[in-house]
Amino acid sequence: MEYLGAALVGFAGGTVGGLLGVGGGILFVPALAIFLDEPQIRAEATSLLAIVPVALVGAWRQNRFGNVRVRDGLIIGALSPLGVLIGVETSNAVSQRTLEVGFSALLLFVAAQFFRRALRYPD
Repeated sequence: MEYLGAALVGFAGGTVGGLLGVGGGILFVPALAIFLDEPQIRAEATSLLAIVPVALVGAWRQNRFGNVRVRDGLIIGALSPLGVLIGVETSNAVSQRTLEVGFSALLLFVAAQFFRRALRYPD
């Protein structure tokens, strides 16, 4: 059952990642923590690995549509590992509860920014 749950999370994360461009992590972490009962830090670490193929396939397909700013992506990609090193050390130094609250706060902040933007620029 655990493998079936992981497969469903992977499929759903890939679908959301391709549709919304979030790499699936915004779905992977909560799904792993809530539905597969993984601790927050393990959910985050697993999500980091799971995002790699999702991001590669998504970027490859979007590039075929001319939607990828390759130079910007390469700059972000080159600098991101430095932040990841700091983030991994920090996530292993704080409590599970701190990670859960921090992740929740990030999701709420991002949601509020998208909501504000949608109200400002309606189609």
